[in-house]
Amino acid sequence: MKYVDEFRDREKAKVLIREIEALVATIETARHRPLQIMEVCGGHTHSIFRYGIEGMLPKEIELVHGPGCPVCVLPMGRVDDCLAIAARPDVILATFGDAMRVPGSKESLMQAKAGGADVRMVYSPMDALALARRHPDRDVVFFGIGFETTMPSTALTVLQAEREGIENFSVFCNHITIIPTIKAILDSPDLHLDGFVGPGHVSMVIGTKPYAFIAEVYRKPMVVAGFEPLDILQSIWMVLKQIKDGRAEVENQYARIVPEAGNEMALDAVTRVYELRESFEWRGLGSIDHSGVRLRDAYAHFDAERKFAVPGVKIADPKSCQCGEVLKGIIKPWQCKVFGTACTPEVPLGALMVSSEGACAAYYQYGGMKPQPGATSDAA
Repeated sequence: MKYVDEFRDREKAKVLIREIEALVATIETARHRPLQIMEVCGGHTHSIFRYGIEGMLPKEIELVHGPGCPVCVLPMGRVDDCLAIAARPDVILATFGDAMRVPGSKESLMQAKAGGADVRMVYSPMDALALARRHPDRDVVFFGIGFETTMPSTALTVLQAEREGIENFSVFCNHITIIPTIKAILDSPDLHLDGFVGPGHVSMVIGTKPYAFIAEVYRKPMVVAGFEPLDILQSIWMVLKQIKDGRAEVENQYARIVPEAGNEMALDAVTRVYELRESFEWRGLGSIDHSGVRLRDAYAHFDAERKFAVPGVKIADPKSCQCGEVLKGIIKPWQCKVFGTACTPEVPLGALMVSSEGACAAYYQYGGMKPQPGATSDAA
């Protein structure tokens, strides 16, 4: 295949669906309960609902929408820390657009901008570094967020700032790692997963080898997948084939993009600039050991947490918000009592409604789902 439309071919999708249906019919477990397959990546969640993939699958397959949207798992306390930095009159805070609407305990960065804070949307950390060059009299802080997909670009920007001797640039680092997260999910007593559709963008950086423990220790199949409809359908078929054969392996459907060993240059930059935190808090999932990174001591002068005093307070989500249960696949988005009422993409109460890759936003936009009977608009 050479062109995008070939990965969206309706007839080929119908063939894959028939193959999936035939395969499911031969799996004994599927006769007693649905087979639960988690797509880890928020990009996959978005594609699944954009193209109606979940509705194509037989009822014996249940897709579980995982925590692979970094905006969605950012806890309120970290947002409040970022707001505290942005409130300083000497600071320009630079951030990706989807992070601007993540709710803190009182407001979002977008609301802070409306109130006078100098918050600017950028498309890359290099854009933030360019701001620092243009405004030498201001401190420019980049709100670093994302999995291993975006870690290298932030790291390379820090290295560039060091080479140029730019002293008014720093990073508020909220980058997170995928492997400890998957392990925490596998250790959760609430989930009984049969397999994984693995993240494509993260794997482009880290490769496929780091996932070996999923198959070797937990005996679960994983297939790293692309983001087009045929990619996802083929990956689901590959997971089912492993289940049918009694195998547990890490397979790479996205081999046209993902190398087994990852991206050496990107990984070198990540290793040079970051070190693991002891633990990091995730919205809806709590603290997960070694799941976040911070800048090494050698780059402390680019670390906004060390440069500015931040509150560092942990803040619980509103009681009515059930993001944690959705993230772990315990409930579907529309089963949340505030879905589509107090919580919408325009006014998100929960983080999963903020980014287009969040499960709730995807259901809201593409799923045609209505709020549950008796759903309340009470956000308390």
